[in-house]
Amino acid sequence: MNTTFRAKRTRAKLHGTAERPRLSVHMSNMHITAQIINDDTSTTVAYATTVGSKLTGNKTDKATAIGKEIATKAKKANVKSVVFDRGSKLYAGRMAALAEAARKEGLEF
Repeated sequence: MNTTFRAKRTRAKLHGTAERPRLSVHMSNMHITAQIINDDTSTTVAYATTVGSKLTGNKTDKATAIGKEIATKAKKANVKSVVFDRGSKLYAGRMAALAEAARKEGLEF
């Protein structure tokens, strides 16, 4: 797996538990993926992606939609708070839009 130094540094400090799982976000040039992961059992609790979806608009609009979707799926899985894992991306632009949309839907980080 080709992971950058910034992503390794960020993930070294984070660990998702059953009470507070990790919200991992991956952004490519075309798609956005968000997963809520319990690192204790190595399981994915909730998952949302733009791959195969019919979302329209620019990438920021898609990030906002994924943030809302992952927050609603987290509510269904009884997850109220998460640890935010931004990977190698800075907390700005699309990453911030996704996080703010998830917070507005009730997810706490």
